[in-house]
Amino acid sequence: MIRHIDEAMVRELLPMARALDAVERALRARAESRAHDVPRTAMRLPEGSLRVLAASAAELGVLSSKVTFSGGSSSGRGYVSLIDLVTGELRTVIESVHLSRMRTGAASGVATRVLAREDASRLAVLGAGSQALAQIEAVCAVRPIRTVRVWSRDAGRLRAFCARASAAVCVPVLPVDSAQDAVRGADIVTLITSAREPVLEGRWLEPGQHVTAAGSNALDRRELDSDGVARCDRIVVDARDVARQECGDLLPLVERGTVDWARLTELGEILVGQAPGRTSDAEITLFESHGMGVQDLYAAYLVEQAARAGDASVSSTAAGDEQGRAPSSAQAPGGPFRSPAR
Repeated sequence: MIRHIDEAMVRELLPMARALDAVERALRARAESRAHDVPRTAMRLPEGSLRVLAASAAELGVLSSKVTFSGGSSSGRGYVSLIDLVTGELRTVIESVHLSRMRTGAASGVATRVLAREDASRLAVLGAGSQALAQIEAVCAVRPIRTVRVWSRDAGRLRAFCARASAAVCVPVLPVDSAQDAVRGADIVTLITSAREPVLEGRWLEPGQHVTAAGSNALDRRELDSDGVARCDRIVVDARDVARQECGDLLPLVERGTVDWARLTELGEILVGQAPGRTSDAEITLFESHGMGVQDLYAAYLVEQAARAGDASVSSTAAGDEQGRAPSSAQAPGGPFRSPAR
């Protein structure tokens, strides 16, 4: 029987700590060729746009596809399908809007953990849309953040967002009047917009800052100007082949010959020790995040296994109640990534 996991259940089963674990495991597995994926495929249709991501992980015993459609009355509906690698059976379909937000935030968190200074405590966020809260949650999970400053072009939405984010992360999240005000004095700068023109100027950057550009995923979009990219001492991407198709921030420098797609460092390579991360407190580091099918796969697998553990816990509780004894633990040692489920 095919399991269906809706958005409400994903919210319950995928807190940020689990998403961080899933994304890091995905990036490590891909860097060591234990998991594989392909860049996003996009189709422009008369009815809207369709995007597809696919991945496989033999160590988990699954392959996945994520299909996202935007158009008509839909602002973006998506589904991750998990298929058993042994039997070929479709076993789980997961609604993926919240899953995508969490894995995107988690990728920024993993990058922050290896690229930001250890003592980084001030976060600037440019953008206050649907993805921004997960970005703040992820950074707060990996660094001792004391204050967050947020700027958005939508001033009306900004204050309500900051109040909601403050309550969620238990850290002051403050609205500011300009992007430059947000960036000034920050240790970490997160860009999470759909901007077609840069919202961050290179002249604002300061030594020691870490920048994550996580919003735009098309060659005709830019969050960071060319001067800003040029000022970064270290540029890291989630995947070179994805950046080549989607990184508008880097395209102008590639066309000038100052950046080479093939020589970019992937985040997974840093995680497994194949490339260095931050090497000094004075470096300005940049992570360009676009999203990967392998991240969806590992996050979806974790959600699926947590749902199965919940089923086992309910069954065990019922049996324990019936027989007058306490239930046994539903989760095997080692967590949901220990072995593939069949």
